[in-house]
Amino acid sequence: MQLSKYLAAGLLLMAPATFAAPPAADKTKDVDRIENAGTVIDEILNIPDDIPQDLINKARCVVVLPSVLKAAFVVGGSYGRGVMVCRTGSDFKGPWGAPAMYALEGGSVGLQIGGEATDFVILVMNNRGASSLLKSKVKLGADASVAAGPKGRDASADTDAYLRSEMLSYSRSRGVFAGISLQGSTLRPDSDGNRNVYGKEATADAIIAESKYQAPPEPQKLIARLQKASPTLKP
Repeated sequence: MQLSKYLAAGLLLMAPATFAAPPAADKTKDVDRIENAGTVIDEILNIPDDIPQDLINKARCVVVLPSVLKAAFVVGGSYGRGVMVCRTGSDFKGPWGAPAMYALEGGSVGLQIGGEATDFVILVMNNRGASSLLKSKVKLGADASVAAGPKGRDASADTDAYLRSEMLSYSRSRGVFAGISLQGSTLRPDSDGNRNVYGKEATADAIIAESKYQAPPEPQKLIARLQKASPTLKP
């Protein structure tokens, strides 16, 4: 009886170590997301029928969420995770800077995902939209206007819908790239991810707006590809 008591106590003490993911594993997953985001942007910007050039030139930030699975939204109301990269400077006019980790949540996302992994890309088109995302959770369509983005290098992007929208969203699944509506979903800083990659004091605002952290080696492909596509802001 006494032995059983000690065994039970020992199991309770061991439980946190058994079920808690080690910090090194968490960091590896987040670093993998950064690298995958770079691959997604490189592939999308290399297809003929991609994001119109004038939209890339006007974008303050780009959010990339690679390989989002429908199961993540069905089981436990989870979310897609990725990164947001912004132009540096208080007015978002400088070169592309270090990425911050972000999360996309909401049932409307899950409804628009098929059976395979889906990549999402969101362009943040003005300073207000960019600044709001640095502080807290933003509900798309309510706190910030969002529309399915046009595609094609020569597509017209000066219609009222695109000019009014703070964010434009796209998806890629099974090789098909298209504009997609993400209204009703939420986008927020991934606090755990930012701490895993940059350290315990890191926040999205400190990484992006204050440029307090230097980008690690892993996002260099992502940053370089955006810099090549659009080195300067052209509002």
